[in-house]
Amino acid sequence: MARLVADERCGAVVTFDGVVRNHDEGRGVQRLAYTAHPSAQQVMDEVLADVTGRFPDVIIAAAHRYGPLSIGDCALACAVAAPHRKRAFEACDVLVDEVKARLPIWKEQHFDDGTQEWVAALG
Repeated sequence: MARLVADERCGAVVTFDGVVRNHDEGRGVQRLAYTAHPSAQQVMDEVLADVTGRFPDVIIAAAHRYGPLSIGDCALACAVAAPHRKRAFEACDVLVDEVKARLPIWKEQHFDDGTQEWVAALG
């Protein structure tokens, strides 16, 4: 992901990998699957445009996976390049928050006890 934002004008590249963990709210998670609404790519493009508009001096890239994922897999990958480190961290934080708040993706978690649960990834 960092290659996508490489630029000679930028002295900082910040990356974020949202990784599938083995627990949620005290329950063991075996695996999960994400389901994306057909508009998900359009919404992702809008998020990227909005964050770029807010931080015009940065270069950003992001992708959210969907389908079945295992523990340790990356679900959300983001990269931000900026002239300076604080700006890169700030923009990356905003980018992740906006993706989580706006992207129409739902998560089906499969727990150790054999139960499952749907969770809206929004918010």
